[in-house]
Amino acid sequence: MIILSKLADYAVIIATHLAGDAERQMTAAALAQEAKLPRATVAKVLKALAHAGLVAGARGAAGGYRLAREPGAISVAELVAAIDGAIGVTQCTSHVPDCSRTDFCPTRPHWHRINQAVGTALGAVTLADMLPPFARLALQPPAASQETLTP
Repeated sequence: MIILSKLADYAVIIATHLAGDAERQMTAAALAQEAKLPRATVAKVLKALAHAGLVAGARGAAGGYRLAREPGAISVAELVAAIDGAIGVTQCTSHVPDCSRTDFCPTRPHWHRINQAVGTALGAVTLADMLPPFARLALQPPAASQETLTP
């Protein structure tokens, strides 16, 4: 079973809350309350996401965090990488020097293909995709009004 770290999971949750209204700026405390996560954890995740350029922070009385890009332009893969680093389903694909079998392991090349597949799958899902259906509708631009003229 492939399991992301709790912090990577929390990063997706936090970013999804921000994606619900991409123009909204929220404090770590407000995000923690809304997402029902510990404030210290939210602050830690936001710091990593800001360092990766995925969220932007503003200081001061009206400060807070918001997404640095549109929800449709931020992938789950980027969020996971900001917290966990390069995606690796086995130790040898992400920490090569730690494995004593690297030079003769017959499965190593195949794990790289699997990593790429997992990375591609996570890269294909955006924050906009992660929003509940009703929130996704709010992100879509309004359809052009189509008035029907009757002769």
